[in-house]
Amino acid sequence: MAEPFNPAVPIYLQLCERIENQIIRGEIGIGGRLPSVREMAIDSGVNPNTVQRTYRELEDMGIVEKRRGQGTFVTEDQEVLRQMRDDLKVKSISRFVREMKDMGCTESEMLEGLRHYFAEKEEKL
Repeated sequence: MAEPFNPAVPIYLQLCERIENQIIRGEIGIGGRLPSVREMAIDSGVNPNTVQRTYRELEDMGIVEKRRGQGTFVTEDQEVLRQMRDDLKVKSISRFVREMKDMGCTESEMLEGLRHYFAEKEEKL
């Protein structure tokens, strides 16, 4: 079953982020082939035009490249992939900080919480 989409964010942008995360996690390897537009549309439960727009967006960002008659593939350009990872890291940190601030946490409380979290995690390893 497809993961639900956030109605406040365009679906094609959410698909872009999902694919970027799959690349970062190694689920889709460097130089790896993405599913066809039709396969991705069925798997995601969206219109093929939405997937087409997603792939076009990723291509415009340099993350994927189309090979005529073969499909869409993840770039092998390490600098593009490093930049994508850095951008996703900043987005995740921003989301975390915003959620913590919404809970009333200060910067020092966030940092202390992270120190505590990592200290406990080390003890369990």
